[in-house]
Amino acid sequence: MTDQQKVPKRIAQTVLNSLKGGVVPRIGLPYITVGRKNEIAALLRDVDIIAEGGASFRFIVGRYGSGKSFLLQTIRNYVMERGFIVADADLSPERRLQGTHGQGLATYRELIGNLSTKTRPEGGALTLVLDRWISAVQSEAMRETGLSAEDPALAAATDRKIFAVTASVSELVHGFEFGRLLSAYYRAYVNGDDDMKGKVLRWFRGEYTLKSEAREALGVQMIITDDDWYDYLKLFAAFFRLAGYQGMMIMVDELVNLYKIPNSITRQYNYEKLLTMYNDTLQGKAKYLGILMGATPQALEDKRRGIYSYEALRSRLAEGRFSRPGARDLLAPVIRLDPLTAEEMLVLCEKLADMHAGLYGYDRRVGTGDLADFIQTEYSRIGADEHITPREVIRDFIELLDLLYQHPEETAAGLLRSEDFAFAKSEAVSDQTEGGYAEFTL
Repeated sequence: MTDQQKVPKRIAQTVLNSLKGGVVPRIGLPYITVGRKNEIAALLRDVDIIAEGGASFRFIVGRYGSGKSFLLQTIRNYVMERGFIVADADLSPERRLQGTHGQGLATYRELIGNLSTKTRPEGGALTLVLDRWISAVQSEAMRETGLSAEDPALAAATDRKIFAVTASVSELVHGFEFGRLLSAYYRAYVNGDDDMKGKVLRWFRGEYTLKSEAREALGVQMIITDDDWYDYLKLFAAFFRLAGYQGMMIMVDELVNLYKIPNSITRQYNYEKLLTMYNDTLQGKAKYLGILMGATPQALEDKRRGIYSYEALRSRLAEGRFSRPGARDLLAPVIRLDPLTAEEMLVLCEKLADMHAGLYGYDRRVGTGDLADFIQTEYSRIGADEHITPREVIRDFIELLDLLYQHPEETAAGLLRSEDFAFAKSEAVSDQTEGGYAEFTL
């Protein structure tokens, strides 16, 4: 039995179901990661810089199904293991970087709602982080002073440590109110006031829409808005570091939804926000913060509607004359994903075949020759060199494994030679050459 067959069944089930459905699994990625070694290494160098107090901003660019989201998810899992807090969101017509109807704030809310840590990878970690921070400060105060939990003097010692954190945050833009709310949450935690804790969490999540409402509930004069939500992400990054984490990684996918905005002025406002975030990270205005954004080549390069239509961004992001497929500059702000090679896809399919056999408890029926025939069949279709993506190959292969498992009388060679398979594949490639891509998240 190979290592791949020892994948826990819960993980194997999630991985195979997700991939067959055209989406990236949130767990189990180390079992199936193939290729992208150089891209991952480049992004992990950024992680080291962020942990030392720096900041980074990268665009991951590739066609639908090329592996953008897979790469983002791989980095997400890695940095959580390293002690980072991760916030991720997909843009949509309702979630942008800037908008006249709260679309920017909607993106902020999605990011904060998806805050994840190693112990809470599914998201919703804000309350956990705040409570653990307070508990850790209390424990540290006890160790330093030797006081017991019942000693009234311990509260004063803890207060001083809490104040040091809130005072540090207060020095940043909008930091004064942010620090006051951290103090209010601490008081509510100590007093067992769940109602007040809930009000502070609502504010942090951007759920107050009127300043009067926030003033009445919390005594603060500000709320998070469409215009300044990014400033609060920088505050959170600074706070998370003070709370014992390595930093904060923000991942935003589906930038194509900015490209699709019909109004040119609204698009420009969004690109202006993008420029602000980009400049902040490169100029040292943000600390302990990394930003990764996923986009298609068209969403980036189209000079009429894409990111390159905003000259200030185009001049910063445009690829130099020496970079080319197979020899990309991975230190540049834009990482372009070249297609996985046929050899890499063969290795991936072998991993999936082992995982499938382990999940359903049978001896693997797809041999090395069958794998080679499958890859050759997929890559020999008309237009495959330009239009085939890992997503399509993976879905076909898992379907092949499912059919072989459910119909033991069939063979891989027989299914690959069937007219139905050949017709379906040629029809699919024909659709893609006409621009009929489906939008998925792999």
